[in-house]
Amino acid sequence: MQPQFANRLDKALSSIRKYTDFAPNIALITGTGLAGLLRDIEVENTIAYGDIDGFPVSTAPSHKGELIFGHIGDTKIAAQNGRFHLYEGWSGEDIVLPVYVMAKLGAVSYLTTNAAGALNETYRVGDIMMIEDHLNFLGIHPLAGQNDENLGPRFPDMSRAYDPDLRKLAIKVAKKLQIEVQSGIYAAVHGPEFETSAERRFLRSSGGDAVGMSTVPEVIAANHAGMKVLGFSAITNQATGGEDQQPDTLEEVLQNADVAAADIRRIILEMIKDGCLK
Repeated sequence: MQPQFANRLDKALSSIRKYTDFAPNIALITGTGLAGLLRDIEVENTIAYGDIDGFPVSTAPSHKGELIFGHIGDTKIAAQNGRFHLYEGWSGEDIVLPVYVMAKLGAVSYLTTNAAGALNETYRVGDIMMIEDHLNFLGIHPLAGQNDENLGPRFPDMSRAYDPDLRKLAIKVAKKLQIEVQSGIYAAVHGPEFETSAERRFLRSSGGDAVGMSTVPEVIAANHAGMKVLGFSAITNQATGGEDQQPDTLEEVLQNADVAAADIRRIILEMIKDGCLK
């Protein structure tokens, strides 16, 4: 990271503290088409990204660009309604700034969601994939450069990037709710173009089950900051790279994200209710 990142983080925190002294337990970030996950939060404060010193501003479709502070029951949540992507022109440090902000505010768990294409031919549109690991094909690493020991260790362990205990609890809750959940590997690519058929075949042969354009930088930062991570992908399109591969559109992705979002929402709410996420 650049030496000035710590100063940038402090300024962002100071901006937020002008609006609220809220201390969240959980940090939540919603992916493309998944903002409906926020409807259950009893909101105390909402701050537009543009009102936070040093924050980027979301430009991706369906990403509103605001921090939401509130409760679900007794659980305190800070939620990003909209994330940042490399394809928008943001840097790795831009993308992970909100992660460190929420960690400094007090969050100990990081819950991430995204829309993704199915590399695994057994997956169907509308499926939920719980992320068990990831492949970083973004071409950037957000921790590159000078390390700040106040944020995390120089060499953070990523062998359990997605917390095994939280994943087990999520599977248990999904079975209780009779929701089928896939478990797989998320492959992250730069975008904004959808992948070629050859790229999709390569990603599948590399071990990927789903592909998207986000999530990995934030998960790296969350682990660096000591938070426990749980991640879900909403499968929005087939991306197997076969001869019958259909053309992809953003409209299709947004529409299909709604299908999986409803069940992701049910799982998250039940986990909070059962005390699995706190």
